[in-house]
Amino acid sequence: MRTVFFISDRTGITAEALGNSLLTQFPEINFKRVNLAFIDTQKKAQTAALLIKEASEADGEPALIFSTQVSAEYAHLLENSGGIIFDFFETFISKMEDTLETKSSHEMGLSHGVGNKNTYSGRIDSINFALNNDDGLSTKNYDHADIILTGVSRSGKTPTCLFLALQYGIYAANYPLIDEDLDSVKLPSVLKPFKSKLYGLSINPVRLQNIRGERRSNSGYASIEQCQKEVRRAEDMYVQNNVPFIDTSHISIEEIAGRILQKSKLERRY
Repeated sequence: MRTVFFISDRTGITAEALGNSLLTQFPEINFKRVNLAFIDTQKKAQTAALLIKEASEADGEPALIFSTQVSAEYAHLLENSGGIIFDFFETFISKMEDTLETKSSHEMGLSHGVGNKNTYSGRIDSINFALNNDDGLSTKNYDHADIILTGVSRSGKTPTCLFLALQYGIYAANYPLIDEDLDSVKLPSVLKPFKSKLYGLSINPVRLQNIRGERRSNSGYASIEQCQKEVRRAEDMYVQNNVPFIDTSHISIEEIAGRILQKSKLERRY
């Protein structure tokens, strides 16, 4: 067991994302993860340093610290906590200052602040679009969509749409393929006018059964026979209509969204 701290003066999202990417390369080690966000006062930094010291003593090994702490004063407290610090900010900022021949602002909270108001408003709009056009609830806005994901129930449509909206500003809608749609290899009539915007999601039937079983165990909806039938018919529909599709079984939402963005050549808004 090794305790890992993700520390930042704001949300900690950057430290956690970069740190976890590195930790995946050591699957044989059991990591206990602790996120300490908004460490933006001396008192909070001192408390964080104490927590790191206690964790290191309990583990018998120095804790790992992934930090995007801007303040040199607070970063110094972390360095003296007894843990091993990986300071993402300092690693890159000094080299950038040398390259750009100017000093950085060292201002807290810029990366996850509102920043450009147009960009921020666009992000909110794209998220609202994904929510309002989720799961086929409304199809009247499909002409405004950048992409329309389709697939059987629980294949990953909603989280992928939300990630595309939040991360890239893509206007993404999704349409669920139900039994009536899967009785034929023809596209559902509501989707035919938007064929160029369609992207299919598929999934391994056993994986689908596990996901559905968590929601409605021992039901026909979650039976392996039903899952196999739906996946097979959905893929037949994609192939017959030249709809590109991706298998979501063993890849993260982030990777699904990234691959769709690349393959469909969508232009990200930010």
